[in-house]
Amino acid sequence: MNAPTSAQNLAPAYIFAPAPAVSLPVQDETARFAVSRIFCVGRNYADHAREMGHDPSREPPFFFMKPASTIVSDGGHFPYPALSKDVHHEIELVVAIGKGGNNIPADQALSHVYGYAVGLDMTRRDLQSEAKKMGRPWDTGKAFDHSAPCGTIVPATKCGHLAQGAVVLAVNGQIRQSGDLKDLIWNVPETIAYLSTLFALSAGDLIYTGTPSGVGAIVSGDVMQARIAGLPDLTVKVV
Repeated sequence: MNAPTSAQNLAPAYIFAPAPAVSLPVQDETARFAVSRIFCVGRNYADHAREMGHDPSREPPFFFMKPASTIVSDGGHFPYPALSKDVHHEIELVVAIGKGGNNIPADQALSHVYGYAVGLDMTRRDLQSEAKKMGRPWDTGKAFDHSAPCGTIVPATKCGHLAQGAVVLAVNGQIRQSGDLKDLIWNVPETIAYLSTLFALSAGDLIYTGTPSGVGAIVSGDVMQARIAGLPDLTVKVV
């Protein structure tokens, strides 16, 4: 048998075309941020923990995941999902990881951050509540299609590392959620450090850092505008 004569002959064959890469725009850049995995921190603001009926004490953080394919970019549409009658908005600071690692010390964690964006952790609250009661995973309530809207990423070299600033979510112009990044139970360096003990982080990972109080239901036709001081707004319409 003759040896392959070109790199093309060495390219893998697929039964069907691979899914397209998921990426996000970067402010003032033509190159885009390729998304790998999405990690989300649960109940990371004391006021939100209380509104969900939980103790807001500083217990170790916990995480759940969403597929990269759930990303919706700024100006996009959020199709109201099937099998739910109670879908909620949750505005969150998103941390974009630019350098991987595991067991990252908290005092070195910010060197692994590429940038920041505004995100929405959309939640089928009724399905999540049902899963909680039955002791089942949250995937149907959290990891469904289009459940991770995310805005334009701003490199940390431009916006700095965000430790405080207003977090506001409005629906149809009416403010629903209002908080401040300084009220995170686990701040960004601590979150990265802890998460890196559970997973080896890699460039392209996103971390949704938790939501303040005021989460609530949306309906078809609503326009959600999410704003965090120092970052571009994220606007998404429910369809």
